[in-house]
Amino acid sequence: MDLSEITRQAMHVHGLYDELNLTTRGHTWSRHDFVLGFVGDVGDLVKLTQAADGVRPPPAGPGLAHELADCLWSVVVLAELYGVDLEAAFTTTVRRLEDSITGRMKPEGGR
Repeated sequence: MDLSEITRQAMHVHGLYDELNLTTRGHTWSRHDFVLGFVGDVGDLVKLTQAADGVRPPPAGPGLAHELADCLWSVVVLAELYGVDLEAAFTTTVRRLEDSITGRMKPEGGR
């Protein structure tokens, strides 16, 4: 599955959440609400990685794969809500990281 299909599916679920929230709460989530939800998901991810590393007992509920996918969903939705071309941003960021890392690995004097 490519990023455009992931984005399509993520935004479909976002739309379903909007419908649910409008029906049950009378309003939809703002972008800020999604950021706060993402922070909660990252906290859950931290607990699951700690459990996977034996630092704490595993929490009840969905596992690590689910939480990673949940965080990915949040990032994709946030990128759409803020008008960020995630594919272009990812490509640029990874290229810069590669350049930075390889530049730091070169011996002094450029040899």
